[in-house]
This record gives sequence, C-alpha cells and structure tokens, in this order.
Amino acid sequence: MVATDKIFSDFQEHSVAEFFKKNKQMLGFAGKTRSLTTIVHEYVTNSLDACEEAGMLPEITVVIAEIEKNNSYRVRVEDNGPGIPKKHLGKALGMMLAGTKFHRYAQQRGQQGIGAAGCTMYAQLTTGKPVRVVSHYDKKRIECTISIDFKTNQPNIETSAEEDTDGSEHGLVVDGEFADVKYDKSAYGVYEYIKRTAMANPHATITFAAPDGENLKFPRSVEEVPPKPKAVQPHPMGLSTHDIIDYAHHDAQSTRISSFLQNSFTRVSSEKVKELQAIANEVDFSKKPSELEWAEAEKIVKAIGKVKWIAPATESIVPIGKRQIEKSLGGILKPQFLEVSERSPKIYKGGIPFVIEVAIAYGGDAGRNSENGGSGKSGDIIRYANRAPLIFDAAGCALTQA
Repeated sequence: MVATDKIFSDFQEHSVAEFFKKNKQMLGFAGKTRSLTTIVHEYVTNSLDACEEAGMLPEITVVIAEIEKNNSYRVRVEDNGPGIPKKHLGKALGMMLAGTKFHRYAQQRGQQGIGAAGCTMYAQLTTGKPVRVVSHYDKKRIECTISIDFKTNQPNIETSAEEDTDGSEHGLVVDGEFADVKYDKSAYGVYEYIKRTAMANPHATITFAAPDGENLKFPRSVEEVPPKPKAVQPHPMGLSTHDIIDYAHHDAQSTRISSFLQNSFTRVSSEKVKELQAIANEVDFSKKPSELEWAEAEKIVKAIGKVKWIAPATESIVPIGKRQIEKSLGGILKPQFLEVSERSPKIYKGGIPFVIEVAIAYGGDAGRNSENGGSGKSGDIIRYANRAPLIFDAAGCALTQA
C-alpha cells in the first residue's frame, strides 16, 4: 500500500490565471472566428461600460489589421471614456477576477473581471507579446505594455511614457496582436457582432475598419446616455435555501432573523415577516441569523413562495426602451414593418429582477442574408443580454426550444 504522504507529495496550489491558461475555451477562445469576436467583444464592452459610468456618449473605434493571412491580426480598440488611472491599469487588463462589478446587484454587461485580462492572456499564448495600452485620465497620459504572470495572477507593467496633459483628451486605447484567429463575415464574426452591438446601444457611435479594407460607421440614433442602474437588494422571490443561509451567516448587524429578512432583501416589510412567520411557524424568527439552520431556511423559502409580493424595484434595470429600439432598428435595418414590446419586471434565481424587450422587424435589411449568395433573406433570431449580443447562444430561447 502506498503511503498517504507520498500520494499527496505533489499536491500544489494553482492561480486562477493558470487555470484559464489551460482552459481558455471557457473564456470564449474556441475556434479562430469565435476567438477574434471574443477579443473585440471584451474590449468594446469595457468601453461602453466605462463611458456610461462616466455619463459620456460612447465613441468607439475598432481597427483590425491582418498580419498573417487567416491566422494573425492586430486589434486596436479606442474609446472616449474616462480612461483608467495608472494604479488600476494592471488589475483591469492583467489580472483575472479583478474588477468593479462582481459585488454589485445591478444590471451590467460584464461581471467577473476576466474579459480584458483574458485577451491579454490570449495575446501572450498565441504571439508571446503583451498588449499595448494608452490611457488618458485626469489630465494625465500613460503609455505602457501589460502582460500576466500566470503563476501569481499578477500583472507585469512596463511604462514607456508618462506625462501631464491639458485634459482635452480622455479615453483608453488597447492594441494587441493575436494569432490563431480569423476574420470573416459569418454570423459569428466581428462584423456581425459590431452591427448587433450598435443595434442594442443606440446611444453609441461605433466605427469599424475591417482588415479587408471596408470601413463602417454606425452613428448613434439617440443623444441621451442611459441612466445608471442602481445597486439594489435581492428580491425574496427566486432565493434558494443556500442564498438565505449565506446571507444570514454573513449578516453581522441584524440580531434577529425577522430583522435580517427586512434588512437584506427588498420588499420585505414587518407585515410580510408576520406572514412568513404564520406560514413557517416552526422557525424561531427571534433567533440570531448566524444560528439559522438549513432545514429552517428551507421552510422560509417555501413560505416565501406562498406570499404575494410587490413587484421588484426597477432601479437596477435599465431597458433599452421602446423609442430607442425603434430609432436604432429603423436606422440600421430600415424595415418595412417594426413593432417593439416590453414586459413588466420578473424575478430570476437569486432574487435578480429582469425585463424582457422584444422587437419584430420585416423587410429592408432585416433577416439573415442568403448563404448561397442569393439576394433573398431568411428569418433570424437575435438575442441579447444586458445590451450585449449573444452571438454564440442565439438558439437558447423559448422561440427555438419550444
């Protein structure tokens, strides 16, 4: 029999960067076309988020230049946002799971703090080169290269220029070389991604210089920056037993389960707590939240499902809006028929509110181009989540699964 110590003699810890280095397909780097689209998506998403956070109408330029035919390209994405301060540049672009969004209960495009750093990783893995960054912020300009130390998940930054400015310029430029990627005009390519992104973000102007020499510009159709979604507490509907336990055991302020429920979740009043107590009468609502047990949390979750709740607050959700969708699709697709509808907020797992917006367009440039080179159009379903096109998950909805 082999000794236990010998079995575990090679036991090691690994950084999250090392994990994704070996599992890059989990970040969207699977296939040449998809990998290039993923790179553009991550940078454009960051630009849109940064501009909206700063209350600016986004001006985004994407330039893709071919280095080696159908294999390697240079990607440059520039925006007019607030830029990134020097002390945050490395973490924003060279550290996995570092960001400003994961801990917030509000609508947002990205969340995990992986995307842009994942692109830095992919540049290193396929070309051995870091990404080049220029950031204009707070009357300062910094130019540097960023790479990742995979063993430690720490950024490596080499600054080539740093200076004070008059503040007239602001924004971020990210420039990287990537191999094992391909540009094409398929339904999964960069061209389609940018077009669909422009459709769902009518407040943005997006300019695209393609490697085949084509230059496109999708001008904004509305002049208002979307209001910022506000972070809110989760709604009780949709909470699991684990959610209740997790929140309760990390509540350091509430002294009773009854007050914990009111303090931690939206729409829970003292009257609603009384209703829950009447249904889950085996649970002692006066005990400390830290003492809540799994079986008791299960009873509370079942009681929540039997109570009639006020709809969730919509401050954390910012729909595109009927008028904005009509202007956007009308300008880009120029359809003969267009109808837009919006549902009232509902609750998803974890107590997260969501809103569904639907548009139907017919005629003009609406629909999918014929694959055999003909002039006809076929039907097409375009799905979005938080204003980001689900290019690689177009069939994951009731319309195609029913």
